[in-house]
Amino acid sequence: MRGGEREPGSMFSYVPLERRVPRDHPLRPMRAMVDGALAELSPRFSAIYAKTGRPSIPPERLLRALLIQLLYSVRSERMLMEQLEYNLLFRWFVGLGMDDAVWDATVFTKNRDRLLAGDVAQAFFERVVEQARKKKLLSAEHFTVDGTLVEAWASHKSFQPRQGGGGPSDDDPGNPSVSFRGEKRSNETHLSTTDPEARLTRTKGKEAKLAYQGHVLMENRHGLVVDARLTQASGYAERETALAMAEAIPGRRRITLGADRGYDAREFIERLRSLHVTPHVAQNTTHRRSAIDERTTQHAGYGESQRRRKRVEEVFGWMKTIGLMRKTRHRGVARVGWMFLFTAAVYNLVRMRTLLGAPT
Repeated sequence: MRGGEREPGSMFSYVPLERRVPRDHPLRPMRAMVDGALAELSPRFSAIYAKTGRPSIPPERLLRALLIQLLYSVRSERMLMEQLEYNLLFRWFVGLGMDDAVWDATVFTKNRDRLLAGDVAQAFFERVVEQARKKKLLSAEHFTVDGTLVEAWASHKSFQPRQGGGGPSDDDPGNPSVSFRGEKRSNETHLSTTDPEARLTRTKGKEAKLAYQGHVLMENRHGLVVDARLTQASGYAERETALAMAEAIPGRRRITLGADRGYDAREFIERLRSLHVTPHVAQNTTHRRSAIDERTTQHAGYGESQRRRKRVEEVFGWMKTIGLMRKTRHRGVARVGWMFLFTAAVYNLVRMRTLLGAPT
């Protein structure tokens, strides 16, 4: 027969929060990896915080909350705090009890900025990479580098002449109408009043946007990120950062570095060879002769690198569609770079969970 509906009257729950999360839930192995990394960071956390005063949000819980925000694409800290009020899975992952109070969104943001000053994202990323290395998931010889644009929070209306002028065409202070017709705008003559460190740039065939440039160095065995950096967008940032990341790869053995044809520039190739790096860069023969010759292309490894380097697009795809990096919610190279690096670490955790055979 049909069951009757009645309002629940229980005031207490006798089921522990730990038991409410299934044993085969995919967040369980990720929580274990995160806790291992955070345990190693405990001395760093102690150095950031004062010895006296009112206790702040525990940095371990704060980082777990940021991680769950990226995993479930929660678009703001305020919405994240709302989710923590009633989402038991989120509470379990962050480390909150059933009756623990949730933090104010503004307090949460200010505590997050404290971790920015402590360079915690870099330390967390390095601990995650080290876990992958200990589990023998990383290649020590074959890598891929690539860059992508991260759209800034600032709008085109904020891109104003450095010397003043070019104001709004009406008297609406909240959302003024601005006409750019006939106006030549460039980063040399204009600056965003909202985010001065963002730069106007565009990719071929698309409109110009205020953006930053993110860079990743991926190992080719399993597609894990071993280095991630963010810079101001420019025509030379990709190659310069790629060289810096290649130079930072540990070890003295010869390595290979795959890249798309945008990196096929003679000076870049020569500098890679001087670092004992074999350039597995795609040939660009559209308007000129490629800097990659038969010394490189005749080997089977070159073709393998060209096949595997496409995995780097999966990294950018996840970071933008899931990890909220399509359009950043932050301003300035330091804050956007912190989140870019932290998002790369979260991508690695997701990938490692899959590689290690955890349930999906």
